[in-house]
Amino acid sequence: MYQYNYKDQAIVDQRVIQFRDQTTRYLNGEIPEDKYRALRLMNGVYVQTHAPLLRIAGPYGLLSSKQVRKLASIARDYDKGFCHFTTRQNIQFNWPALERVPDILEELASVQMHAIQTSGNCLRNTTSDQLAGICKDEIEDPRPYCEIIRQWTILHPEFAYLPRKFKIAVSGAKQDRAATQFHDIGLHLVKNDQGEVGFKVFVGGGLGRTPVIGQVIRPFLEKKHLLSYLEAIVRVYNLYGRRDNKYRARIKILVREAGLAEVTQKVEAEWQIIKDKLQLSATDISDMRAQFNPPAYAADAAQDTSYAEKLAGNSEFATWVKHNTAEHKVDGYIAAYISLKAPDSPPGDCSESQLDAIADLADQYSFGMVRVTHRQNLVLADIKQADLFSLWQKLSALALATPNINKATDMICCPGLDYCSLANAGSIGIAKEINAQLDSLDYLHDLGEVKINISGCMNGCAHQSVGHIGILGVDKKGVEWYQITLGGSSENDAAIGDRLGPAVSKEDIAGVIKTILETYLDLRHDEDETFLAVVRRLGVSPFKEKVYADH
Repeated sequence: MYQYNYKDQAIVDQRVIQFRDQTTRYLNGEIPEDKYRALRLMNGVYVQTHAPLLRIAGPYGLLSSKQVRKLASIARDYDKGFCHFTTRQNIQFNWPALERVPDILEELASVQMHAIQTSGNCLRNTTSDQLAGICKDEIEDPRPYCEIIRQWTILHPEFAYLPRKFKIAVSGAKQDRAATQFHDIGLHLVKNDQGEVGFKVFVGGGLGRTPVIGQVIRPFLEKKHLLSYLEAIVRVYNLYGRRDNKYRARIKILVREAGLAEVTQKVEAEWQIIKDKLQLSATDISDMRAQFNPPAYAADAAQDTSYAEKLAGNSEFATWVKHNTAEHKVDGYIAAYISLKAPDSPPGDCSESQLDAIADLADQYSFGMVRVTHRQNLVLADIKQADLFSLWQKLSALALATPNINKATDMICCPGLDYCSLANAGSIGIAKEINAQLDSLDYLHDLGEVKINISGCMNGCAHQSVGHIGILGVDKKGVEWYQITLGGSSENDAAIGDRLGPAVSKEDIAGVIKTILETYLDLRHDEDETFLAVVRRLGVSPFKEKVYADH
């Protein structure tokens, strides 16, 4: 894990002092609301329905146990005893008092965390694969490049006030687990014909009101040119992105309206000016890679026999392993998912007591590290197989072992009307109702991989456009209704879901989702054919016919 140097620490410490002064002056009436708004957004503070919301950066989703404990203490001392993990690997507190936000930021700075540029029209937190560094399909660990990008983006003077927010994601594996094609810039580590590793660069992806799949602007970029090429893209966006309409201000609109060829031409021209002045040296890259050296794995971990015995002797444990773990590239180790999707809990929420316990488990079993996923769960990435049964028992006692990763109850869910001032409809309550319809684990597991994403408004914070089943809340004359899409994906086979038909009522939505899932079971060739495969084979018509016949 990257450790701050004195420059990093000075930046966050000085920002705390600066924002404390700005907030004090605002509360004293010395800074008007319109001017303070830009200041608070650059420090991660939104105004929500009930209280300010503070969004904290989780760079490429990697947290130390010390940082997780700090989140627990903030939840206890400044909030209502919980935090929320987001789809971009960030952390949110929903109930801080504005006058205490500078105190929270000071606490965060003490453990090398901050909220800088987690909101506002700027370069946002760089995200990556939650299995980076340990997955078997990895070409190269993307996290060193994420950190290089983080250091380049933070407080970049040219890009502090872009036309709109700007997001970058990096993947180093063959399977895209970071939704890179739905970011303003997506980077894939790839090998060229000569066996050299570089970047395939996507541009113009995004979700929200206008979901767009990113396009390849450069099939192969040498590593040394990473920052200069990124800078060229953002410069072109800053120059030509629309500022007259915030709904048309993202780079995805620029690429769509100007065309990829014209945008590429402008980027290449800008790049020629700066490419030799902003190069990464081999030493720059190797020094950063050294910050992410593997932990001290036990050489004899694979010799353990107790793991196989526990699997054979405990069916509940075997079920959890099947659904909530991932292969590790080191023999004898396994990555374990911590499900934040227990049936009676809001998706993505984690209590202060759970956070403290997770930090303890990370120290005991996973070299003191915790990772945040893009589906609002957590990962302990380096578990010896001999320790997995003990870990499962402790997670079960904490209500953190629901065996549902990538299943229908592992829903992405935005706060909706419960917190968000932009929402048109509720989300958390709908997730609970769908959970109630799917209360049988046998039924849930028989459904296989089904990704349900629920957003309370068109901003699409829960990525409903790319859910296998997407649910979008809409307001019809003060009444909550829900539009449904089928067939989306944010992975290698990126796709935007197709609209099923007219919106359905709040009272009917959970039953409709169950009807869709039952229709899938009737239509699949066999138990190996996934929900997404059936939708792509048959389209939405058979689902539409069944839903609107029954409702």
